[in-house]
Amino acid sequence: MSNSSIAVNAPAASTAATPKAGAKEWIAVLAGMIGAFMAILNIQITNASLLNIEGGIGTGVDNGAWISTSYLIGEIIVIPLTAYLSSVFSFRRFMLVNTVLFPLFSMACAFAHDLNSMIVLRGLQGFAGGVLIPMAFTMVLTKLPKQQQPVGLALFALSVTFAPAIGPTIGGYLTENYGWRTIFFINTIPSAIMTAALAATLEKQPMRLGLLKEGDWAGIFTMAIGLAALQTVLEEGNKDDWFSSPFILKLSVVAFVFLATFIWIELTVKKPLVKLSLLKERNFGLGVVVNVLVGVALFGTVYILPQYLGQVQRYNAEQIGGVLAWTGLPQLVLIPLVPMLMKRFDARYIAFVGIGIFAISCFMNIMLSADNAGDQFWIPNIVRAVGQALVLTPITAITTAGILPSDAAAASGLSNMLRNLGGAVGTASLGTILTKREQFHSNIIGQSITAGREEVQARIDQLTSYFMAHGVSDHAKATSEAIVTLGRIVKRQALILGFSDTFAVIGILLAIAAVTILLTKKTGGSAGAGAH
Repeated sequence: MSNSSIAVNAPAASTAATPKAGAKEWIAVLAGMIGAFMAILNIQITNASLLNIEGGIGTGVDNGAWISTSYLIGEIIVIPLTAYLSSVFSFRRFMLVNTVLFPLFSMACAFAHDLNSMIVLRGLQGFAGGVLIPMAFTMVLTKLPKQQQPVGLALFALSVTFAPAIGPTIGGYLTENYGWRTIFFINTIPSAIMTAALAATLEKQPMRLGLLKEGDWAGIFTMAIGLAALQTVLEEGNKDDWFSSPFILKLSVVAFVFLATFIWIELTVKKPLVKLSLLKERNFGLGVVVNVLVGVALFGTVYILPQYLGQVQRYNAEQIGGVLAWTGLPQLVLIPLVPMLMKRFDARYIAFVGIGIFAISCFMNIMLSADNAGDQFWIPNIVRAVGQALVLTPITAITTAGILPSDAAAASGLSNMLRNLGGAVGTASLGTILTKREQFHSNIIGQSITAGREEVQARIDQLTSYFMAHGVSDHAKATSEAIVTLGRIVKRQALILGFSDTFAVIGILLAIAAVTILLTKKTGGSAGAGAH
């Protein structure tokens, strides 16, 4: 919406009059971080327990993916809407309403009895949760003075990077020990604390319902349809073999047409829903590109590693969570130290080093073998934790350095939407890369596994003898079992090589992000929104 409407309704902080934020401002910011953390946590906490949820509501694996997809659709649609809706209904009222609705929809999911009701409730939960992410970011940029913003950005970074890492750990533990329904009650107590804190600290403001008449409704409509279609394509495409599916093909056309129309509307309308002109600002534009690439890596690694542990090593949800925990826990210690580093070193170089370390952790996983299980990922995960801890805070400071306080809400919505969209595109793309590379390696290995080779025949004979020694009396049946087993071994090895290639792709994308961040303009060590 217009700058003036955002400026009036965003919680204002005068950096000139208030050199440092007081307890009231910090309580509001910390409460906002709880919301962002819980909203992001609820993506991964559900993914870790998807098989159990599918069984609980009586649906198959193919349809069960909608449990995650519906949440992401609701979240990604509402994020860019947040600045406008908070202007209409007031920042305080809009924040509090969604803080209450988020746990209510979450608890309702625990009582879903079929797939359709679960999809609807998860979509509503995502819509309420999606509000909490940019609102937390906006409070950092408007509640805190410039010199204290790196601390607030570090807290936001902790929410964005720690939540995906710890989500599978919490989800896996609760599901294995108490049942899948318990994961939907985890938001209750934190949300109650958050509601009380925000109610006590956010300023009351009048609603401005007159802005509804000025709303960019064409932009809202085309964006909602386009993003919903795109998110569905990304989530379902790999499973349906992409454009060979008429459903995916039609949805792709819908996504392209509506999103292209949305962009045209936003560039021509007087009061756009999403202020795309912000991307012309050098640091913001390049920073968003880096954020998207980091989003691909952040969500991609949290997606690929559990897939490897589950498919190759047959880990359950709790075991997968235990491995991923070592990506999250060190960040609790490291991220709070980043603001101090930013006072002494150029934020661009801190981000470059962090992204580089993150990339190295991915390249450490490109030589996977059947022996790589949880213990072998301990060091790469620690390295990844160190890299991630150094990434998001300086990148966010660089990205927002030239943004006026009046544009904070618009910038927050745009950057958070594109990072999450980058994560969605990245996850879908990485899933496709994994499938294609597995097929490639399977074909290569298969060419050398022929019955005429002595080594192959010797292996079949060895396996045949094994099956006959373990209860298969018929020689022909034992031989058939041996051939099937050899096929499984080939498939497993091809899958492992496919995962290795996928980690390499993530590492390359991070290397591109590291170079891109160096192209931004130098900012002050504590630069943030309002540095102008």
